[in-house]
Amino acid sequence: MAFTLRKKEILIDVLVRLPAKSVVRFLCTCKSWSDLIGSSSFVSIHLKRNVTKHAHVYLLCLHHPNFERQNDNDDPYDIEELQWSLFSNETFEQFSNLSHPLENTEHYRIYGSSNGLVCISDEILNFDSPIHIWNPSVRKFKTPPMSTNINMKFSHVALQFGFHPGVNDYKTVRMMRTNKGALAVEVYSLRTDSWKMIEAIPPWLKCTWQHYKGTFFNGVAYHIIKKGPIFSVISFDSGSEEFEEFIVPDAITSSWGLCIDVYNQQICLLLKFYSCEEEGMDKIDSWVLQEKRWKQLCPFIFPLDDYYSTIGISIDNKLLMQRTDYNMGIADLHLCDYESKQVLETRIKLALVKYGEIEFVFSITYIESLVLLNNY
Repeated sequence: MAFTLRKKEILIDVLVRLPAKSVVRFLCTCKSWSDLIGSSSFVSIHLKRNVTKHAHVYLLCLHHPNFERQNDNDDPYDIEELQWSLFSNETFEQFSNLSHPLENTEHYRIYGSSNGLVCISDEILNFDSPIHIWNPSVRKFKTPPMSTNINMKFSHVALQFGFHPGVNDYKTVRMMRTNKGALAVEVYSLRTDSWKMIEAIPPWLKCTWQHYKGTFFNGVAYHIIKKGPIFSVISFDSGSEEFEEFIVPDAITSSWGLCIDVYNQQICLLLKFYSCEEEGMDKIDSWVLQEKRWKQLCPFIFPLDDYYSTIGISIDNKLLMQRTDYNMGIADLHLCDYESKQVLETRIKLALVKYGEIEFVFSITYIESLVLLNNY
């Protein structure tokens, strides 16, 4: 018995080091291997190793696969050239293309990534846009049922997705409002495969406001909003279903160059300034949320270039920055080390997409996992 147990431990130690696609191939080896790989304990061990060791990590980007051609911004079919792909987080070489799990030819957009899962929906959200929770690594997906809670149309919809460690569940938060200030918030639970309407919405949120950017961290959805002249960050805990509001620092008076993400396990606001004390240099100011207060960090200073802006932060705390070429309709992705100030050119050509007045580029960190392999 001890020998059998030892063999199992060795097998697990070998398998957890492999990429998800390689592990999946072993499902057909024999029933015992299939049972082991499909077990929730093995899926958790495999995921934990990837997260703690930053193994099998990629950059998930919306990019131009054929970026050398001239982009025609007046051609409505030009967007057909865009592609979602995974790139190596170390060499920046293209690893794989992502095709819609339903093999849908229509374009889609990614609204969050957590533990190998991504949440996708329509490029322009409506209150009834279909949502899919998808693991590209194992080619498994879950389509949440259509909500039966909505009895009116909403003109503005924001969608976020992530894992809540406190309740051990994956949550999708959908926030919807009308031009007249009517507001609805729904939460989808992957574990129960159901939607829940949030009834207790605070009075300070029941007003006309404009949504900008958001992120999801430790089960909490964060949104940058503007109410009149004031910018603030609202948070919604998808487990406790509680809202909070954090007025942003006084220096933030515009959404231009403003970004929210996670830095060193803390919510972080990044804002590009177009003036710097050092001649010929530009800077990005940053604040982290500590004990419900904003703490300013040292600015990130780099050579002056008006076309640089920040779009996020990678899992290893590097700034994801774009250098935009509006003539080509692309943005070069650069990784900037906040501590050493070193800038890495990835050679990845991000697609620059516009929906009306909204300009959109996309690059986030993606970690492989086996989640959904056992149908969760």
